[in-house]
Amino acid sequence: MKLVILSANPNLYSTKRLVEVGEKKGHEMMVVDHTKCDLVIEKKKPIVIYKGKELTDIDGVIPRIGASVTFFGTAVVRQFEMMKVFTATESQALVRSRDKLRSLQILSRASLGLPKTVFSNYSKDVSSVIDKVGGAPLVIKLLEGTQGLGVVLADNRNSAESILEAFNGLQARVIVQEFIKEAKGADLRAFVVDGVVVGAMKRQGKEGEFRSNLHRGGSAEIIELTDEEENAALKAARVMGLGVAGVDMLQSARGPLILEVNSSPGLEGIERATGKNIALQIIKYVERNAE
Repeated sequence: MKLVILSANPNLYSTKRLVEVGEKKGHEMMVVDHTKCDLVIEKKKPIVIYKGKELTDIDGVIPRIGASVTFFGTAVVRQFEMMKVFTATESQALVRSRDKLRSLQILSRASLGLPKTVFSNYSKDVSSVIDKVGGAPLVIKLLEGTQGLGVVLADNRNSAESILEAFNGLQARVIVQEFIKEAKGADLRAFVVDGVVVGAMKRQGKEGEFRSNLHRGGSAEIIELTDEEENAALKAARVMGLGVAGVDMLQSARGPLILEVNSSPGLEGIERATGKNIALQIIKYVERNAE
């Protein structure tokens, strides 16, 4: 097969692993920088141009779209869909997953456990927002933040009010979430491919850090999910419409709470923590569905 990986950086671990595994299976693997594609749109003849050449005879696409280029990256994925090419992540699901607020509303509608969350339109009544998530400590997240950036823990009411007022003054959109003490700065990442959890790890924030992101110095270890955690991860990926997803959860006294469903989850942390060949599972998923 001729498979395209949409990635702005061919040297990223995830991109290199997908190329390596795909080539081992005899496929022609192409890394295409989606930010440098031109899209030709005319009646019933969608075309993608890359480096001056039309991309033709593509059997499948694996999008690895960074959050900062979601708008154009999604347009490229949509163009391939119009060309009747199978994409491992659908354009609509990609858009959905990048909108934190919309994601939480979809997960809530599906009756999945979530930390109590409040979103307001720069409310002046920050005190009532704080009360609605159970008071301080609480977590404040920028709607556009990724990899733990734009996430603040407010230890007490005064600092929570000051941070919220500052964000409101800057007209920065935030969500306010309850702090789950019993999670102890750790979260779970379940890696879902085609309706199956193919790997899971527990990520622990470094000493004094409540964010568990590996980019922020956290550590990871393999974990066996409970049935409840596995079912929550599978349902979250399904309702978000994602064939490939990293589902982040907190362990709480009231069961697993979904934090986020990531549509371009990195392979490095999960492969190193679990020792599993996750890239192979993604290639097999594309093989099963590509024409």
